Amino acid sequence: MSAIDASATPSPAVSEAPARPATGLSATLGHARYVVTENPVTGFAFALFAVILLAAILGPALAPYDPLASDTAAALQPPSAAHWFGTDQVGRDIFSRVLVATRLDLVIAVSSVALVFALGGFAGICAGFYGGWTDRLISRVSDTIMAFPLFVLAMGIVAALGNTVTNIVIATAIVNFPLYQRIARAEANVRRDAGFVQAARLTGNSEMRILLCQILPNIMPIMAVQMSLTMGYAILNAAGLSFIGLGVKPPTPEWGIMVAEGAGYIISGEWWIALFPGLALMISVFCFNLLGDGLRDIIDPQRRT
Repeated sequence: MSAIDASATPSPAVSEAPARPATGLSATLGHARYVVTENPVTGFAFALFAVILLAAILGPALAPYDPLASDTAAALQPPSAAHWFGTDQVGRDIFSRVLVATRLDLVIAVSSVALVFALGGFAGICAGFYGGWTDRLISRVSDTIMAFPLFVLAMGIVAALGNTVTNIVIATAIVNFPLYQRIARAEANVRRDAGFVQAARLTGNSEMRILLCQILPNIMPIMAVQMSLTMGYAILNAAGLSFIGLGVKPPTPEWGIMVAEGAGYIISGEWWIALFPGLALMISVFCFNLLGDGLRDIIDPQRRT
């Protein structure tokens, strides 16, 4: 019987452990990268938001002219190589003013949205989780606010408190309170008897701990999307108050003030004074609306593949 060549004997296959799917933060980042790269609209929205954020942070350093410096000899000049967006009625460079105003408008939007999330979101989850008189009291507060036209209510609050940046933030947060309260209430009401809440109760957690550690994290996805959408409205609300003279005081660079100052010059042909601040408003609101759709795709577990 011939000897069997040892080299011809098949070697046992080396088993490799199957790769584990990414979990936690890495999975979220991977899904976010997939959404941004595969959806051109979402990618464009995030790129535009990055540009707006850079303009807000670096705007004063990048502005070619002092946004408050006037030069009557260069007043009402159309867009040119020296002044990309032209000059206004007192010779101030409009490009510099639009660039610097980005920080103020973004600060107003972020501050008002953060405030209304803290107040309206917490009030809503308390109403939905506890129910009873807590729900009735908070819901009646929201109904009272919604009984007024929201922009008129914001006008009244700013007129009563004074037209400062802080009061504009407070007014914007108050008019958005019912929206956040109702969304948070509905989401908390659905989850207050869920299995993970019952398990938290059985392990001895207090009601407030369950509210903050179990209910709140589970409603954050839809609240984050709503925060993005409300950012655009907050910018429009601040610009609208400034347009009618109840917002930021001139000569502070702010998009609403600049549109108001340029509105009277459109008839005489100086269209650039109001056009470029208006475009900045439109682009910002457009960006935050698209950003809301992208955030929904990123943080919604049902959309993950």
